[in-house]
Formats: sequence, C-alpha cells, structure tokens
Amino acid sequence: MSTTAAVPPTRPASPNGVYAMAEAPLREERKRWTRLVLPSYTTLLMVYLVSPIVVMMLYGFNNIPGERQTPRFWGFTLDWWRTMFDDPSLTAALRNSVVIAIVAATIATPLGTTLGLALGRYGFRGKGSLSFLIFMAIAIPEIVLGSSLLSMFVQLRAPLGFSSILLSHIAFDTPFVAVTVRARVQGMDRSLEDAAQDLFAPPLVAFYKVTLPIILPGIMAGFMLAFVLSLDDFVITNFVSGQTQTFPIWVYGATRIGLPPTVNVLGTLLFVAGVALALLSAVTQRKQP
Repeated sequence: MSTTAAVPPTRPASPNGVYAMAEAPLREERKRWTRLVLPSYTTLLMVYLVSPIVVMMLYGFNNIPGERQTPRFWGFTLDWWRTMFDDPSLTAALRNSVVIAIVAATIATPLGTTLGLALGRYGFRGKGSLSFLIFMAIAIPEIVLGSSLLSMFVQLRAPLGFSSILLSHIAFDTPFVAVTVRARVQGMDRSLEDAAQDLFAPPLVAFYKVTLPIILPGIMAGFMLAFVLSLDDFVITNFVSGQTQTFPIWVYGATRIGLPPTVNVLGTLLFVAGVALALLSAVTQRKQP
C-alpha cells in the first residue's frame, strides 16, 4: 500500500504583504529625500545669516576711487586697513563703545550673578515677582526702555552723555546676565556642595571651591553677552546719548552722506573679536565639569 505525503495547501498571498513589499521602495526613496531637507535648510539659513558679514569683509578691501562706499567692487587694496584710525571722530566713537561695553559688562556681571544665584538656589517671598520683572526687562521693546530711561534722566535733571549711556547699558545688561547664570545654577548638582560641607568646609569656602568653578562658564557667558549687547546697541543709546557718540550712532549718522570703507574694516575687527570671545567661551565650558 503506497502512501503519499500530504502537501499543505498553499495560502494565497496576503494583500497587506503585497502592499508592504510594493511600498518599501517608495518609503526608502521618500526617506532619502527627506534626509536632505534639514541639511539643505540649515545650509541656506547659514548662508543667509553669514552673507552680509562676508560682504562687509569684502568691501573692506574695495579700492574705490573716492572716500565713500559704492556698490561696485573696484579692486583689491589694503589702504583702508592702513588708515582705519585716521578719522578722529570715528576713532573716538569706537573708543566710547568699547569702554562703555567693558565697564557696563564688568558692573552688570556681578549684579546679574547675584540675582541668578538667588533665583536659582533659594526660595523667598517675591521670587516670582522678581523673575517676572527680569523677564519683562528682557522682553520689553528697546524703544520703550530707551524712552523710559530718557524720561527718568530728564526728571532727575541728569546730564545726558557718557554716564547716562553707561547707566542705561548696565540696566539692560543685568537681566541677561541673571538669566544666563540662573540656568547654570539650576543645572548644578547640589550634592557637591553638600559633600564639601560634610567635609567641614565653611559655606564661603564651599562657594569659592565648589560652586564658583561650576557656574564660572555661565558667568563668563553672561559677561560676553552683556559686552556684545552693549557694544552694538543703538536704540537705547540714541535716546540717552546726548552729544556723546558711540560706534553705532556714528555709523547711523554717516549713512546720510555715505559710509567710508573704514567702517567695514572696523566692523570686521569687531566681528573677529566676537568670534574669538565665543570660541574662548566654548573652550572654557568644555574644560569645566
């Protein structure tokens, strides 16, 4: 008696499986296409942001026949770099901007650091109101802040000039430093301070040996942010400057008759200095725990 092996019946292919096999190449193709969207968008955005700076640097070497900038690029020259400080009014305006920015950032940094430490570490009555006041000072339009500061100086009969610009810059720099330091303090591991105090370190010693090195990158970032904000501020400075000129105000006034190419040279130097400060801050933060 012969036996035949039973052959299992073949099951028809599932429609879902067929669709999945058919859609697999489409998904792969769509995935390859969408993978290019973010890099392309990022590249275009960076080109858009950097292109004015590149043009500024390029026109610092423009060999124009006159003393005012023109849209045409006439050729390459280093004359404007050799004579960048020949205009006494431009040099004085740049010196005012740098001195005010350094002094304002130096004063605003400890003030903002104290506020950031208080808001990031402690709970006290009025903390919410103080936080709201700081963020309101950041969010308020500069034209409103500038007009308010001008009204205050007029009411106090305070002279407008170098001192009024300095006080105004300290006022709007301090909240930015406070927010920067507060973010660093809130991300700090408090157990390190507790361990230092367990090893009989007084609170002041624990602060200088443990807390300060940890939040130092935030303090440096706040100082650099305050310096840059003060250096390029125009709106608030224009309200309270009086007869004193800073670099942005000088440039704004020069646009009426045409900018000299030395403005591009000085702008390039300021940009390079800003990039150097940013790189220094990044290296410092990388070395910190």
